[in-house]
Amino acid sequence: MMRLDKFLAEMGIGTRQEVKKYIRKGMVTVNGSPALRPEEKVSETSDQVCFEEKPVSYVKYEYYMLNKPAGVVSATEDRRDPVVVDLIREKKRKDLFPAGRLDKDTEGLLLITNDGALAHRLLSPSHHVDKTYFVRVEGKVTGAEKKILEAGVDIGENGTEERTRPAKMEILASGPVSQVLLTIREGKYHQIKRMFQAVGMQVLYLKRLSMGKLTLDPALAPGEYRPLTKEEIASVTDENAGKY
Repeated sequence: MMRLDKFLAEMGIGTRQEVKKYIRKGMVTVNGSPALRPEEKVSETSDQVCFEEKPVSYVKYEYYMLNKPAGVVSATEDRRDPVVVDLIREKKRKDLFPAGRLDKDTEGLLLITNDGALAHRLLSPSHHVDKTYFVRVEGKVTGAEKKILEAGVDIGENGTEERTRPAKMEILASGPVSQVLLTIREGKYHQIKRMFQAVGMQVLYLKRLSMGKLTLDPALAPGEYRPLTKEEIASVTDENAGKY
């Protein structure tokens, strides 16, 4: 059971103060009767709550797979640029956030949710969740670079050593512009760009394809999203999901 005003506010009907005004104006009903008080207790599962005669169903957690486009910031708000949560138009909850970050110019898989415990498991360094990226690089990537990057490189700055954990790489094409699949265990700032800089190469394009057991749906164009399936939710909420 929870307070009616909290129920409505969490479902994005308005702020707590706005919701209280709606209740006093008779715009909210519970099981067909006008709600009388904001503090009235309702069941999230069995009571029928309506706002302006439209049912409001309660959802504790939401999970969306987004194919993040370039130019959008992995944040809940930004003064200059559009943010990823604003791309989720059908969201019910107002407390969604990106579970992890992708650089502004990076595309690909981003999980949008309000499940803080899940986000902690996916992002915690102790869990070492796989993150696989498609990378287009200026320069010829050979077995020599593969060996170095897989072993871990120093991406520190100003004389400070900062070594990456061992990675996995598959070379898809090697030439003036090379293409690789790179799987890392962590998510340091600009990590993949800095890894290739450490071997004298520049990343031209970067797209995340998977995170743990969650793989980007190829049917999603950049900027498109969909709710996770029940099977996908089960895979990401598994505490051992994606571990090496």
